[in-house]
Amino acid sequence: MTLKIAVVGALGKMGQEVVKAVIADKSLELVCAVDKFNTGCNVHGDVAIESDIKGAFELHKPDIAIDFTQPDTIFENIKLYLNLGIKSVIGTTGLSKEQLGEIENLCKEKNTGCFIAPNFSTGAILMMKFAQMASKYFNNAEILEFHHNRKKDAPSGTAIKTAELMAKVNSNFKTGNADEKELIEGARGANFEDANISIHAVRMPGFVASQEVIFGAPGQTLKIRHDSINRECYMDGVIMAVNYVARNNNFMYGLENIL
Repeated sequence: MTLKIAVVGALGKMGQEVVKAVIADKSLELVCAVDKFNTGCNVHGDVAIESDIKGAFELHKPDIAIDFTQPDTIFENIKLYLNLGIKSVIGTTGLSKEQLGEIENLCKEKNTGCFIAPNFSTGAILMMKFAQMASKYFNNAEILEFHHNRKKDAPSGTAIKTAELMAKVNSNFKTGNADEKELIEGARGANFEDANISIHAVRMPGFVASQEVIFGAPGQTLKIRHDSINRECYMDGVIMAVNYVARNNNFMYGLENIL
């Protein structure tokens, strides 16, 4: 059975890659493309950009919405999808724990699936898993994440997810540190309080997305790093999530759960 797909944020950098990936997959059909710019512009065949999500979805009746839009709109978008009974794959980060909990409850209420992932790159997921493994053996660690300067949320969802996984293994990653005094506020980064991990966010032209987790112990350091060279690297994970959500009606957070 061919799955009918809507892409929301279709003209964004990630959205354009998603459109290409959907078109290339013979098990998927692009039926709808939504963006706030260039309404009426064709993206593939007779599929043209529409600006009204609800109207477009009621007209084209997609099975699954793939959304890579903005942190300030994503929560309302997801609630709209669930209330319309449409499954979704979400790549936008910036949702709070409270919002994620509300989405999970709405999935149960509507018996409709929603898959949210901070990162859809299989290499990035492995980086997070390796960091979690290393956390058993090191009591000092910090996270550095690097993104393009158009990214609005900081730290990244990937950095937060990495810290959450590390915190499941170790509760304090600043063992033995001196009492610190920041001469400039924020010099030591943001503190992930669940495990006392400093997270440093860099925003710079030239980056797509990179992350490095540095572990330290007397006489040694361990660095675990992943670099996204272009956005194509996320598409295998996106299609994997689409296939998962097509078969399931539950809430899922994190690609690592289905790898």
